[in-house]
Amino acid sequence: MPAPVDRPVRGAAAARAGSEDRAGHDPSKVRLHVVTGKGGTGKTTVAAALALGLSRQGKRVLLVEVEGRQGISQTFDVPPLGHTETRIVHDRSGGELWAISVDAKQSLGEYLQKFYKVGRAMGLLDKFGAVDFATTIAPGLRDVLLIGKVYEAAGRRGRGGGLAYDAVVLDAPPTGRVVRFLNVNAEVADVARVGPIHSQAESITRMVRSHTTAVHVVTLLEEMPVQETVDALAELRAADLPLGAIVVNQLRDPLLSDRDLAAVRAGRTGSLAERVTADLSSVRVRATATVVGGLLADAAEHADRLALEREQDAILAQEGRLTVRLPLLPEGTEGGGISVLADAVAEQGMI
Repeated sequence: MPAPVDRPVRGAAAARAGSEDRAGHDPSKVRLHVVTGKGGTGKTTVAAALALGLSRQGKRVLLVEVEGRQGISQTFDVPPLGHTETRIVHDRSGGELWAISVDAKQSLGEYLQKFYKVGRAMGLLDKFGAVDFATTIAPGLRDVLLIGKVYEAAGRRGRGGGLAYDAVVLDAPPTGRVVRFLNVNAEVADVARVGPIHSQAESITRMVRSHTTAVHVVTLLEEMPVQETVDALAELRAADLPLGAIVVNQLRDPLLSDRDLAAVRAGRTGSLAERVTADLSSVRVRATATVVGGLLADAAEHADRLALEREQDAILAQEGRLTVRLPLLPEGTEGGGISVLADAVAEQGMI
């Protein structure tokens, strides 16, 4: 059988140049990486790989989840995360990866204590159901609390006066609601015209719209995820939110040459059938018509899949963004899989 055809993957230098020229931002200056994507595209895995890649550069990184699914702990095979920042990786480069699962209730207590010195009243508020109302029934306020915790961590100073974290990676809500999530404080600032709430809301809005923030969108090369990605990018632009990379996840390697793929799709499989028969015979497998026919059917399905992927890839190319391509991991993130993705993210200029 012919050798597989390699996908065109740019080197790190070319990728960085492309990201600056076409996307208008410098990945090396980004401190807050927001990772979103349609459900099922692997955005949590990509956020984890991105954070791990940054820590391997000797940086102190905080990885944040806000949906309470414990996806980070499952990815790194560590105990469930809480509202307290926990170190989960200490890299030999000196970098560290910390993680937190932000809890809206605890964030509300911190918020009330910081601005109104009534954090101790949380128990009473909880008793009367006020906390559940604020964090569940009023989802807009819940988003304010969650993004507020991210803002606090991103701007926190250490004992020496420097920033506590070199970078923060946020595993954000899916594309369907990420714009509202990131933009919620702009709405709050319009409602609360004065006071500490207005000031913090404006500060958070400046942070999420800053050139040091980038919103990365994860997708698969399938029709629905690609269309949702295109729609999300348009919404992010309209909201004046800084775009980062498009991350194409779970890519399969081509198993046939372009010539063979074209022949299979056109139904010209005679030559390929002969080679399949010869290959099977060389390893002492009986090349019956049923076996060869089954393999050719698989080849046709593979060819159709690749044709669809290339069509969707062409649609994404029209967006003019840095596009990072991550391989499908047959065994998932276990056995070093997340490390493979972290290397790919770094090599392709996303960080």
